[in-house]
Amino acid sequence: MIGVPVIPPSSSNPATAGGAGPQQVDDQTKAAAKDFEAVFLSQMMSHMFDEVETDTAFGGGQGEEMFRGMLVQEYGKMMAKGNGIGISSQLQKMLIQMQQR
Repeated sequence: MIGVPVIPPSSSNPATAGGAGPQQVDDQTKAAAKDFEAVFLSQMMSHMFDEVETDTAFGGGQGEEMFRGMLVQEYGKMMAKGNGIGISSQLQKMLIQMQQR
C-alpha cells in the first residue's frame, strides 16, 4: 500500500511541523504521488495484458504468466518515473493543500 505523508499540525505552519522542513514535505508528497500514479498505471495495464496470450515461440508458458504481473508493475513505475499521464502533479498539489489545513 502506498503511504501518504501526513504531518500533524502541532505548530502554526503545518509544513514545518514535526521537524520536517518544507523541502522534505515536498519530496515526500512528490514520491507518494508518483507511487500512486505508478500503481494506477499498472492496474490499467494489467487489464490490457489479461487478454494477451503467451507466445510459445519466445518463452511463454507458465513462467511468463507467473512473472507478467511484475513486468506490468515495472512498466507502470517507468511510465510514472517519466512524465506519466499527469495524475501525480495534480495529486501532489492536493496533498499539499490538505496538509496546509
